[in-house]
Amino acid sequence: MARLGRYLLEERLGSGAFATVWRGYDPELDSAVAVKVLAENWAADGGVCERFLAEARLLRRIAHPAVVRVHDVGTAYGDDGFARPYFVMDLVEGGTLESRVGALPPAEALALAAESAEAVQVLHDEGVLHRDVKPSNLLVDTSGGTPRVLVADLGSAKLLADASMLTMVTGSPAYMAPEQASNLDGFDARADVYAMGAVTYQLLSGRLPYDVDSPAAARTRPDVPPPPIADEVGLPTQLDDVLSRALAVQPADRFASSADLAAALRDLAAGRTVSLPRRRTAGWPLVPVLLVALVLFVVSGAIAWMLG
Repeated sequence: MARLGRYLLEERLGSGAFATVWRGYDPELDSAVAVKVLAENWAADGGVCERFLAEARLLRRIAHPAVVRVHDVGTAYGDDGFARPYFVMDLVEGGTLESRVGALPPAEALALAAESAEAVQVLHDEGVLHRDVKPSNLLVDTSGGTPRVLVADLGSAKLLADASMLTMVTGSPAYMAPEQASNLDGFDARADVYAMGAVTYQLLSGRLPYDVDSPAAARTRPDVPPPPIADEVGLPTQLDDVLSRALAVQPADRFASSADLAAALRDLAAGRTVSLPRRRTAGWPLVPVLLVALVLFVVSGAIAWMLG
């Protein structure tokens, strides 16, 4: 059994490009923990190390039951002399939403999707944009009987105040809003709303709403609704409208907040009519059209007066 600082690493829970998460044990406190360890090949990169620590600081700062809490940070050195930065978090025993995709009764899937959207809203209320919302980054705590969702992995997260200045495209393309994939004019919390729409669609149907496998594909995604799934999963047809709004290409057409999406999902689960955001007027905006019409009216009137 490997040791990292005072922690024993018992089982690999998951890994990504930059880090691995282990089930660990803290012998001093006699408690199970989760330990996130920066990959050895990135440990010498100062920028990546700072980003790794920034994630730990964010998780520590947001003291809320819907966000995984960090309890300790450290750096261990192996026999080879290489540094291995790590941080220690709550261990959530229920795994991730990824293991539940397409495998839940519709009502339970809706409830977990609403829980997830509410957890993402907690980040937004703290001024944080996640930028990589997906099933594997949403943990399910089953220790209290009723499943409860916690947001994890803030490795791509940034402060909302800085979102207009982000220059590097990051995130998972299948859940990435078009404006996040292009990042020309910045983006806001509605990018996470889009991701939650994709998560909800996948959780219910077992598949993703669009065939997107790169930022370029996310950026140029056709402006069409996702294939309807309400009849397939046995839920009210308004589900398709809710998902279409959450996954709209234009941010202005989406729910204004993750909390609004969560409320819509709660209404669906309760059999209530959902209040949907209003879509933009198709074609030219109404005010410019009226101004053009007024100018043409005045000009035509002036010409008629001169000729008369």
